[in-house]
Amino acid sequence: MSLTDSFKNLFRGKTTARDKDLDEFQKLIGYYFQDTKLLKLSLTHRSFIRAGNAHLPSNERLEFLGDSVLGLIIAHQLYRDCPGMSEGELTKTKAMLVNETTLTRVARDIGLNRYIRVSSDEARTGGRERSSIISDAFESVIGAVYRDGGLEAARQVVLTLIYVRRGAIISDDSQRNFKGDLLELIQSKGDGIPRYEVVSETGPDHEKEFYVIVSINGQKVGTGRGLSKKEAEQKAASEALEYLEKPAD
Repeated sequence: MSLTDSFKNLFRGKTTARDKDLDEFQKLIGYYFQDTKLLKLSLTHRSFIRAGNAHLPSNERLEFLGDSVLGLIIAHQLYRDCPGMSEGELTKTKAMLVNETTLTRVARDIGLNRYIRVSSDEARTGGRERSSIISDAFESVIGAVYRDGGLEAARQVVLTLIYVRRGAIISDDSQRNFKGDLLELIQSKGDGIPRYEVVSETGPDHEKEFYVIVSINGQKVGTGRGLSKKEAEQKAASEALEYLEKPAD
């Protein structure tokens, strides 16, 4: 079976999106693909590949591409729209607009997560509601739009779906970038940079938990657990900030 034939069958069956679903998806993101195989690929999680579909690729490479495209678009737009912002403020604002929390919330708001192709086991355990899977798929979609229509097409999708919400995102206290704040604090003291280390990964692939420690000059200052490395690192950084900012007795 050719790759093209494989993708023709990718969204058939009881739990898959048919052509009508793909049309609905393209309508909700405001972009219509010339090559719908790219769209289908962007929505294909690796769990689906492991569940007897090894002849198909997953969306991981598109995720890698989409992450960079998203960062470029947001950085350029902030640079253009916010001439009064310092480099540090631009960095913090960008981080808030491209992080896992933001991508997950926007994706859920527009219903993107309903279209992600996962294995039956992943679906039963709530995979389409898992932040890491949702945010990765969103980045993959951005990468697919870039591949299909170029930078301007990707820019329109990012501005329409994410950047337009920047006011609400920036004013949300839960969006604090603890890793960025920790780095800024440490560098202001001349102590180098924090080092994050994944100590353990527990649980099955569809429900894996990461345990991370963060250290400064070899001294452990915080730990964190999460269903993604990003989440665990943020929690570790939060604990480290609490420890370092605690007044001395």
